[in-house]
Amino acid sequence: MTTAAVPDITSRNPAAPADVLVRIPAPGAFATADAVERARAAQPGWLLAGAAARSSALGAVAAALHDAADELAALAVREVGKPLAEARAEVARAAAIWRYYAQAPFEPTGAVHEPAAGPGLLLTRRRPHGVAGLITPWNFPFAIPSWKAAPALAVGNTVVLKPAPEATACAQRLAEIVQQAVPAAVFTVLPGGATEGNALVSAADVVSFTGSTPVGRAVAGAATARGVPVQAEMGGLNAALVLPDADIEQAAGHIAASIAGYAGQKCTATSRVIAVGTALAPLREALSEALRAVPVGDPADAVTVCGPLIHEGARDQVVDAWKGLPTLAGGTMPEGPGWFAEPTLVEKVSPGHRLLREEVFGPVAALMPADDLAHAVRITNSVPYGLVTSVHTADVNTALQGLDLLDTGMIRINAPSTGVDFHLPFGGSKASSHGPREQGRAALEFYTSGRTYTVAPAGRAT
Repeated sequence: MTTAAVPDITSRNPAAPADVLVRIPAPGAFATADAVERARAAQPGWLLAGAAARSSALGAVAAALHDAADELAALAVREVGKPLAEARAEVARAAAIWRYYAQAPFEPTGAVHEPAAGPGLLLTRRRPHGVAGLITPWNFPFAIPSWKAAPALAVGNTVVLKPAPEATACAQRLAEIVQQAVPAAVFTVLPGGATEGNALVSAADVVSFTGSTPVGRAVAGAATARGVPVQAEMGGLNAALVLPDADIEQAAGHIAASIAGYAGQKCTATSRVIAVGTALAPLREALSEALRAVPVGDPADAVTVCGPLIHEGARDQVVDAWKGLPTLAGGTMPEGPGWFAEPTLVEKVSPGHRLLREEVFGPVAALMPADDLAHAVRITNSVPYGLVTSVHTADVNTALQGLDLLDTGMIRINAPSTGVDFHLPFGGSKASSHGPREQGRAALEFYTSGRTYTVAPAGRAT
């Protein structure tokens, strides 16, 4: 009898694909179930250790991330092709996230209420679910696992993290740091693919996912069928609205950074640029010039803004998306061993084109005209996604007239569409998000469930 080969988990440098960082056998579904059971056994002790112990542990993780910042940034550059400046910023943000949630164990977990009649107490209290199953993407290999795991741990859950295969080395290094600060089985990283992800969703007590919309919908459906709390952060098809009174040069700089930064591999990247009225001609020129000036190349170079796509298939998808369209900037693939594509701006895109219906996840955007703000809002809302919209104008009063009609979860005025404030709720509408928001105090609520207690004196007549 022959046994099917266990697939390998492989992670390689997208700027130099011959450089393989990780090649290990996938652990499989049984190993996933075992990791969850060990985490479940460890959870009561982690909760009963108390607020001070959990706070101290999270603070220790923050300090360790800070101390290892250069090493971790270099690892992110090598494994996921993140430009060095962005990699350094991400590691700093990850440390800040753990530091922020280190105070959460001391937050109130409920309230005391007066009973309707007679002596006694009525209490509300939030308690952890148990084991948090976290499924994370490769594009923010330290920040996204941190903003999921830190609040889950802070309120007393244990964590099993399944990272994207392309970010396995970063996740394993994060595990080494966190496991130095917490008891055994409180934080586990389980490399793997779809098999391990499905097994984790089938076993965890609360599930948080970030990734593609099709997979996110499947995760949400499977967790919901079990009656398990679930949140899924998925795709974006984000618009930048530029009004005629905007500072065109500033807007072009913000939008170019949101198109090209990290090769557009962010769910908050700008992929549609909507120029209102007379803003079209000057914005076309300024944005085209700004994109042509974006430094493309080796992500280890401190000046690089646009590095490689994560793998060959991702690069090919981007190239296919701009093929045959009128190009204002970019539209070529730089030579070299890595999976690079130039930041690209196209125009005259038909409404049914995939650039205006699907998330391409690369450094390409479509320039579109709008007659007025109301028209721009309709265009913005016409897609299946609703994550973030940036609006560029010198008159906030004018912008406010249309902003309430935008069906996106986040709206940024005179700022790039990219960028996340980790102490505020994060999420979108429609196909971009499912379930409660994550980050900030919203995360503390998601990773706990509410309980109501009635405390009556002993011997009280009923």
